[in-house]
Formats: sequence, structure tokens, C-alpha cells
Amino acid sequence: MSAPGVRIAQAGTLVERVLRHLDQRSADSLAIARDVLGLTKASRAIAERVAVALLGADPRVRRLQDGRWALAGIASDAARLEACTFAVVDVETTGASAGNGDRVTEIAIYTLCNGRVEPVLETLIDPERPIPRYVSQLTRITDEMVRGQPTFADVADQVADALAGRIFAAHNARFDWAFLARELQRTRHVEIDGPRVCTVQLTRRLVPGLRSRGLDSVAQYFGVEIADRHRAAGDAKATAVILSRLLGLAADRGVGTLEELQQLGRRPRPRRTAFPTSTDES
Repeated sequence: MSAPGVRIAQAGTLVERVLRHLDQRSADSLAIARDVLGLTKASRAIAERVAVALLGADPRVRRLQDGRWALAGIASDAARLEACTFAVVDVETTGASAGNGDRVTEIAIYTLCNGRVEPVLETLIDPERPIPRYVSQLTRITDEMVRGQPTFADVADQVADALAGRIFAAHNARFDWAFLARELQRTRHVEIDGPRVCTVQLTRRLVPGLRSRGLDSVAQYFGVEIADRHRAAGDAKATAVILSRLLGLAADRGVGTLEELQQLGRRPRPRRTAFPTSTDES
């Protein structure tokens, strides 16, 4: 198995996309349908039929006893966490939907390796479209600020280099991943694939009593200061420190590999009835 981390590749057939995904880790049918094939609303039954039709007769793929798919002849054992480098990402955008034309206005990427947090990339981005007023009020990023800044096409290679070979991590990782995947496909006609870690999901499992998994609440719980809230660099750096704390809690539970960490993040959340939970996770 190749070293875990984000991979950048030219778009290919559906099977090739799944094979690239499985080169990083095993996956169940639902993850393949939703995360690899883009069938985000697929039910488990539909995902199973799609996966069997696509992979069932392919000699390069085998079915594990627990129902997950893996590359034939490759052990499904992930890298030790101490050998992993995480690319911790935060993007600010013109809106909430990458699929409906919203664009990135700012990006920051920090690395986390063995507890050390380092900046890799931080820049404003000209989204090439107006920024709605309510977004500017939240992020303090205005049309005037991004005018003359690089477009995403100008920094796409830097973004790809910052992600490649590292474990993608973010607070609400699905959001940041969706925007970067869309922008890289639009500007470079490449697809990204690989393991992802979400600090929202990890907080759910490792700090189950926390009423909100929003970044402010999680940062306060861990005593992490956010230098510039709702700006990419401040949020990304805080998320990297939070991830380091969460990795420590996971280690206390005996989690030692990337695959074990991802399995922890995918476990059903514990049932709680003591008090309501906020849905704010940004």
C-alpha cells in the first residue's frame, strides 16, 4: 500500500476512482457511493447494489469479512499516526454550496506532525464574483479586499502541493473538501482522493458531553485561542491545535493507526438525553 495521504490524479473511469480510493484504505459500499462516486444521497441498499455491480467481478478488489472493500492482496492496515502528517485546512467562501457555484475567498493550510503545527499556505482569493453582504459581515472579507488578489487558478498548484501525501483534516471536513475538490477540478481538471479526518466527528466521539461542536465551543473546551475567528489562517491554526489534543485523547483509548482513527470517527454517536445539542459545527 502506498503511503497514506491525499492523491492528485487526472479524472478517469469510475472504477479507477474507486481503486485510487482503496489504495489508501478499505471502505464500505456506502462510503464508496457517497465519498468516491458522488452519490451523496444514496441509501445503504442502493450503495450496496452500485458497489457490487462496479466491483463484484473485478479481480483487483476483494470483499473483507466485515463487508468492506479492499485491494486484492493488500493488507488493510493503515499507517501509524506518529508517521502521519496532517494538512489542516480552512477555507472562507462566498456561500455554503460548492456545487451551486460558490467560490473560495481565502484559504489557509497548516501541517500537524508529532504535535508540531506549521503554516504552509495562506492567501486571499479573488472569487471572480461578488461576495454577498452577509458573508462579508461574518468573515470581514470584502470585494475590495480580494480585488487584485490571485484567483484560485493562480494558486491551484500550491494548494495541490500542500495537500499531496498528507492527511486532509478540517473542522467539518466535508465542507472544505468539497470546495477544494471542486476548485481543483475546475481549474486543473484533476481529482483529489485520500483519507480525511474531521475534528467535528472526532469531538463527537471523544468529548461526547460537549453541547456544541462548533469551533468556538471546541476551542474553549481545549483552551485554544483563535487569533482571528472566521478567517482562514486563524481557524486553520486553531483546528490544527485542536486536532493535536484530539489525537492525544484518541491515543488514551488505544487508537494508534490512521485506520483506527477513521473508524473511531465513523462510529455511531452515543445516545444522550441529558440536554439538547446544538447543530452549530462551523
